[in-house]
Amino acid sequence: MANYPVPKLTALPPLSLYIHIPWCLKKCPYCDFNSHEIRGDGGQAPEDEYIAALIRDLESALPDVWGRRLSSVFFGGGTPSLFSARAIDTLLTAVRTLLPLEPGTEVTLEANPGTFEAQKFADFRKAGINRLSIGIQSFNAKHLRALGRVHDDREARRAVEIAQKNFDNINLDLMYALPGQTLLEAQADIEAACAFGVPHLSAYHLTLEPNTFFHRYPPELPDDDVASSMQEMIEQITANRQYRNYETSAFARAGKESRHNMNYWLFGDYLGIGAGAHSKISFADKIVRQMRYKQPREYLTKAQIAAAPIQTQQELTPPDRCFEFMMNALRLTGGFEAALFYERTGLPIAAIQKPLDEAERRGLLVHDAFRIKPTILGKRFLNDLLQIFLPETSVR
Repeated sequence: MANYPVPKLTALPPLSLYIHIPWCLKKCPYCDFNSHEIRGDGGQAPEDEYIAALIRDLESALPDVWGRRLSSVFFGGGTPSLFSARAIDTLLTAVRTLLPLEPGTEVTLEANPGTFEAQKFADFRKAGINRLSIGIQSFNAKHLRALGRVHDDREARRAVEIAQKNFDNINLDLMYALPGQTLLEAQADIEAACAFGVPHLSAYHLTLEPNTFFHRYPPELPDDDVASSMQEMIEQITANRQYRNYETSAFARAGKESRHNMNYWLFGDYLGIGAGAHSKISFADKIVRQMRYKQPREYLTKAQIAAAPIQTQQELTPPDRCFEFMMNALRLTGGFEAALFYERTGLPIAAIQKPLDEAERRGLLVHDAFRIKPTILGKRFLNDLLQIFLPETSVR
């Protein structure tokens, strides 16, 4: 992989829009996302000011994405459902005015139990939200307390019931390998989620991320063997309920995969607006990554200036393109079409031939001229698989 041709893209990939709402009622002890308790801002998020800043941010970004259509929109956080439906409606109206949406565009809003009521859900739907992602994490009151969540088990169940009255397309976020959690308790959580019959589930292994309370004061977690048993159990139960494990932590009924996340995994483009939001934008001759200013107050200040509130921008080198493509695409259990590598990176598959051969030799993936996919072993040891494609380890 030492010598690369000059990469050129013959076509631009699909484009998604990510909108970051950085405020929460309370910062969870495991969370390393760019989120801030609203009590630090006087007990209330500056909703109108922030929506105006987001619109200015989007306007400033238009030259980079002019003439392109949005395939998905995602409101993430933080807790976007803290904002009013009126604010979400105002922003989506501006988005539709500035950027055309493809027919049937998926528009997702992350919501947490305890931050909405029935009428608010109905109003979100009227505003144009057509997919809801609910941060349940667990249906066990003890584990919710251990995770520092602001809702209890009854509110979690009630949230799903309210959502189902207004939305057909719903995702439930769960976590496993929680402090003190047993295999049977993890099983009860996934069975409760499946019982609602929602079309999409996410199940994430709790990890102790740097710069979090749990990292400084680690709780006692299930050991690796128990966590692995939990993962296998979750995969088995979801499969029995007709969910396909299409990505490392994602399970969907047929045709209900997250389009927004699929665009990430297949190295599509995304424009990120809002405090700390990240973007990946392709041009014929380059691919750039950007990050907005992270602190909400600084972001609001910068957004008032004519220039975009971009703190950092980096152009991806050919080795960056190779690794980042594989880092994303190998999360998909079905892998990817080999031709997509050239389409999205502008580089021939020969650029990664040596690490591909090495990964196959170790039994971590299989590949031919048409498709590349991780094996069962590769899925279990995904970090080992991805390490083979790191630029510094790929030169052999």
